Amino acid sequence: MADPTPTPGIHHVTCVAGDPQRNVDFWVETLGLRLVKRSINQDDPSTYHFFFADAEGTPGTSMTFFPWADLPPGSVGAGQVSRTAFRVPEGSLGYWEERFEEYGVDYDDRIERFGETVLPFRDPDGLPVELVEVEVPADDPTVPWTEFVPEEAAIRGFHSVTLALSDPGPTEELLGTMGLEEVGSEQDAGGERTRFAASGPVGKYVDVLPTARNGQQGHGTVHHVAFQTPSDEEQEAMRSAVQSAGLRPTQQIDRHWFRSVYFREFGGILFELATSGPGYTSDEPLEELGERLVLPGRFESRRQRIEAGLPDIEIPRPESAGAGE
Repeated sequence: MADPTPTPGIHHVTCVAGDPQRNVDFWVETLGLRLVKRSINQDDPSTYHFFFADAEGTPGTSMTFFPWADLPPGSVGAGQVSRTAFRVPEGSLGYWEERFEEYGVDYDDRIERFGETVLPFRDPDGLPVELVEVEVPADDPTVPWTEFVPEEAAIRGFHSVTLALSDPGPTEELLGTMGLEEVGSEQDAGGERTRFAASGPVGKYVDVLPTARNGQQGHGTVHHVAFQTPSDEEQEAMRSAVQSAGLRPTQQIDRHWFRSVYFREFGGILFELATSGPGYTSDEPLEELGERLVLPGRFESRRQRIEAGLPDIEIPRPESAGAGE
């Protein structure tokens, strides 16, 4: 069987949150990402699904959340994405430290990793997140959203995810099957961190870190990480390669804005393969993204009942912003 087309990198990362309004306030106002889609969890329509991204919802920029208010806090450990990192322009971490102080964000001192400067912090649910300073090229595919954060500091899509694994070996082989190449390793506070690089410009890095600590899903943890397989043909080739490696991927599932295949990798982390299209503007104009509750086709007939069961939320607006504005 021919090798599949290498994945360009991360497509989106989906996490578990608690209070939906607090989640929207933090990711839109504090971090300056755009709410590009307000929808529901298609497997649990009693729960919102929020998509935060760059100005146009470019693949490789979407951090998404299921706000399951009734779940307890989770704990990060083996079998999970333990950290999600975003790219920010060189020289902008000072801005972010000042902003975090103003907004009361829980953050740590800067660290150096693989020659880059990293600012670790946590969202209101305790989710571990990082900002990494990079040189953003002139032809970068991301489009900064500048309603709350100036362009020279705005988040520019994913930098990397860290996979916490009790036995990294099989997963490292799988990453090779998916087209990522090992590019280095260095000692981390938690052990030997190994970095793999995909072929694209955004969300290209996956770090693997061994850990013996068990994780538990709940608020403040990652539900799954999705990798780009831009076309149906590329996705099917990757699905076949994953299946040949001994894993059990699902059939393709239509998620309305992309088509998906899911599987648990050898360490138990839920991976998704996601197509590039049809995209977030397939059912809303670009200028109106996120302004209303969008229900994929089969749910539209249940709109009244679904809306009645969801809490009201307000999208932060610059003219009514709080601290720091």
